[in-house]
Amino acid sequence: MTAIDYSQRIPNNVDLAGDRRLQRALEAWQPAFQQWWAELGPARYQDAPVYLRTAVDVDRDGWAHFDHVLLPEYRWGIFLSAPIPDRTVGFGELKGQPVWQEVPGEFRTTLQRLIVVQGDTEPASVEQQRLLGLTAPSLYDLRNLFQINVEEGRHLWAMVYLLHAHFGRSGREEADELLLRHSGHPDNPRILGAFNEATPDWLSFFMFTYFTDRDGKYQLGALRESAFDPLARTCDFMLKEEAHHMFVGNSGISRVVQRTAELMAEHDTDDVRPHGGLDLPLLQRYLNFHFAVSLDLFGSEASTNAASYYASGLKGRMNEDRYDDDHVLVADELSVEVVEDGRLRPKAFPALNVVNQMLRLDYVEDCQKGVDRWNRVLESAGIDFRFRLPHQAFGRHVGFYAGAPVTPEGAMVDDATYRAGLAGWLPTDDDRAYVASLMQPCLEPGRMAGWIAPPSQGINGKPVDYSYVRL
Repeated sequence: MTAIDYSQRIPNNVDLAGDRRLQRALEAWQPAFQQWWAELGPARYQDAPVYLRTAVDVDRDGWAHFDHVLLPEYRWGIFLSAPIPDRTVGFGELKGQPVWQEVPGEFRTTLQRLIVVQGDTEPASVEQQRLLGLTAPSLYDLRNLFQINVEEGRHLWAMVYLLHAHFGRSGREEADELLLRHSGHPDNPRILGAFNEATPDWLSFFMFTYFTDRDGKYQLGALRESAFDPLARTCDFMLKEEAHHMFVGNSGISRVVQRTAELMAEHDTDDVRPHGGLDLPLLQRYLNFHFAVSLDLFGSEASTNAASYYASGLKGRMNEDRYDDDHVLVADELSVEVVEDGRLRPKAFPALNVVNQMLRLDYVEDCQKGVDRWNRVLESAGIDFRFRLPHQAFGRHVGFYAGAPVTPEGAMVDDATYRAGLAGWLPTDDDRAYVASLMQPCLEPGRMAGWIAPPSQGINGKPVDYSYVRL
């Protein structure tokens, strides 16, 4: 077995070179990771130099180094943000007490499970996106896909480090399992449903990176508040990279909308399919699907597990200090809509029991900002159509609204009416087949596929027509 050069091969600020036990654990795990990457990482382009950003430190000068790198030779590092001196727990029953540097025995199983669930999403998205490079709409987009892929790989390393460093044999076993589950596998799927959905085309990819990676932002933000300080500091650094993933989604959808508006004006028609474009109602149906799937990732609106995580200081709310309450939530209430007598009715719940819903409400508000930006593109083009987020109860499979026949406008209807409306609300087989027909690679520097507009600027000061991937 080849030893790892810890100063070069795995950039880190956790003293890997000085921790022999951790070195042995990672030396045993790394070959399995390399095999997983070769088999289920990006298809075809493993020997093409890609213009990638690599983190080599957490400070301003170290976290973003750009250069052409072969994907298998990317340096997946392990980084924790700088510690906050005298940091204390910011919420729950232990509010005000010193944070933990080691895992308390009474929370060991729960913390390990939280880390495993987060870690499981990272390789899952790489697996979901494995074939997208074969149909990239430009070299610029191909590079952005690979940047996301390698960063999801780095986030996996971050969670595996925590499992190896703090959870002993059970942590090592769970780290191995992270590479044995696979997205969509019939017998051994990924833990969360959204990460077993296919990402078959670039429209789905842009929706995924806008909506589903935004859920990741809120989950990481909640874990950043954790009383377990190594987890909090790990997630804080991961959020820097997660921002790029959401940018890819937001800007990608904006460029699709821009190109659709151009085709509508050029041909004086709302039906851009004969001209190789993605029509606005189709985009709304894809939006509805990905938004609903991503809402499910927050879990049930009322959750005793989430209440226990919060009370114990394990997982808070993103930007906990911005909430105007006592951060204990024992005496507070929150009104949440429930399905009752065939209608949606408000019902009061103890705030501690609906922490998931608090996160979800902030997420919805955040998502709306992107929808507003896409609508401004349409407004600037003089188009009356406007995108809308569907009601939170629409299309849900988890929580209060699982299976409820609620329209995107929030109306409860009978089952027959709901089933009849689905073809207008969610992507149809014909929609997906049409989108697939447009997915033809366009890999000449500076050129774009006909269904998407070019970006307004390149990456790291490079021009749009730069050779981001050297084929």
